[in-house]
Amino acid sequence: MRHVISLLIENESGALSRVSGLFSARGYNIESLTVAPTEDASMSRMTIVTTGSDDIIEQITKQLNKLVEVVKVVDISEAAHIERELMLVKVRATGKDREEMKRMSEIFRARIIDVTEASYVVELTGNQSKLDAFINAIDPALILETVRSGVCGVGRGDRILKL
Repeated sequence: MRHVISLLIENESGALSRVSGLFSARGYNIESLTVAPTEDASMSRMTIVTTGSDDIIEQITKQLNKLVEVVKVVDISEAAHIERELMLVKVRATGKDREEMKRMSEIFRARIIDVTEASYVVELTGNQSKLDAFINAIDPALILETVRSGVCGVGRGDRILKL
């Protein structure tokens, strides 16, 4: 089962390496990983998407809590939460494909953020299924390059990951 684990971690060199090393040492896969500073400059928030049974996720959570740099760990997928991911897609846009790409961007509420004579760069934000649907909806031959940020998420309502 897919899980989204968010953690607060001290903003120190090597902290990311220790977290990723924990996963690789135990043979757990990281599907996506995002890290960014928080409003507290000494802390970063890391969001890890991984898969595993409840026992494996419990083991991962326990191991993360043992790391000195890790301050707090929450599996936000245990309750209602919001996930978003950013995707940039560079597509071939010549001739009739230009209008088709504009139409597809409107349907998916994407934005064309760069235009050249032969290509567009389309920015799309949403959950993974929305981004996957956009990719599946356009002709694969038009896709020149795709970049995805990885998932970031936050619990809904009173659930807060903060000190």
